[in-house]
Amino acid sequence: MSLFGLGKKKEEVKIEPACACNGEVATYEASSCCCGGQQVDNCCGGDNKLTSIKVLGAGCKSCHDQYENVKKAIEELGLGIKVEYITDMEKVMAYGVMSMPAIVVNETVASMGKVLNSTEVIKLLGKLGF
Repeated sequence: MSLFGLGKKKEEVKIEPACACNGEVATYEASSCCCGGQQVDNCCGGDNKLTSIKVLGAGCKSCHDQYENVKKAIEELGLGIKVEYITDMEKVMAYGVMSMPAIVVNETVASMGKVLNSTEVIKLLGKLGF
């Protein structure tokens, strides 16, 4: 027996990311660009150019649907950008995402915890100034 708990090994608590499949996760969606829609240097990639878009997910149906919807939205907009689908939990956690699926635009989390259809993705990109 140790005094005051010294010498005892503490239990490590792992926090697992949640998926929107169960419908009980918090949602987040960016409301506007960091520059308020104005042309500002070093905002959203400098010249408001969409350089990368990623979908973070666990590989479930909701996350895969989100990936397909984002690809469709990019195709509808006529952008020649490849959409990445990231399922590696270490990479997902590096973005600080706890609810999936999530959309990352130019390395900034724009939406999480909600499956957006292609029209909603286009609106989201518009809000972000792209």
